[in-house]
Amino acid sequence: MICAIMQPTYNPWLGYFDLIDRVDCFVYLDNVQLVKRSWQVRNRIKSPNGDFFLTIPIKHTAPRDDITINKALVNGDGWRRDHLKAIEYNYKKSKFFDDIFPFVSSLIMNEIQILSEFNINFIEQIKNILGIETKTIKSSDLSNLNYKKDDLLAALCKEIGADTYISPQGSSVYIDRDTIGGAFTRENIKLYYHNYDHPKYNQLFGEFLPYMGVLDLLFNEGVRNSINIIRSGRRELIYYLDFSERLKSI
Repeated sequence: MICAIMQPTYNPWLGYFDLIDRVDCFVYLDNVQLVKRSWQVRNRIKSPNGDFFLTIPIKHTAPRDDITINKALVNGDGWRRDHLKAIEYNYKKSKFFDDIFPFVSSLIMNEIQILSEFNINFIEQIKNILGIETKTIKSSDLSNLNYKKDDLLAALCKEIGADTYISPQGSSVYIDRDTIGGAFTRENIKLYYHNYDHPKYNQLFGEFLPYMGVLDLLFNEGVRNSINIIRSGRRELIYYLDFSERLKSI
């Protein structure tokens, strides 16, 4: 079984959904520490002046180092209205605004107060309309595994019965910190790195800007075109030893 594990982020980019679409089981890593100004709480839409960040404010119920994203509470509801106003202002002239805006309103104007649950619902609803059928689970619903970094990821893979793991390329920094392939090679789990070439699509406001949140794609291309555009960026997975050699040559 092929698995990927990622933190649930807000309005993820296209590559996030491609990663979900490429695996048999996707694990939301929802019991990790809250990080200020991370993708856990913010992402980009496109405006006439370039990219624009939408940020979810968090209640300070404890020291930040003690808060995990499945315990973090969003701060009030004013931000929901602000996000919708910003989305409406910047996408009201997009081709699929009338189709997509009511759906986006339902994603944002709900009563979910826990950050991870809000993000997971956001991702799941978009995943479903795109027709992605990958099974998803939350790490907090698995055993209480007292591991960190790649040891944690490998342990989660073993618990769900995955023999192959697809990792974001940025994770190689800690996976390879001691040995190439880290805990995955020690546990006989095949390790590959996700390989994604961001596709271009129709956008408002001039020159194409990549790495916007998925909402930008939905408003400009609609649901039917979006999944095909997401998949068009897919490239052959990179075996971990080959990836290590690539890094050496940079």
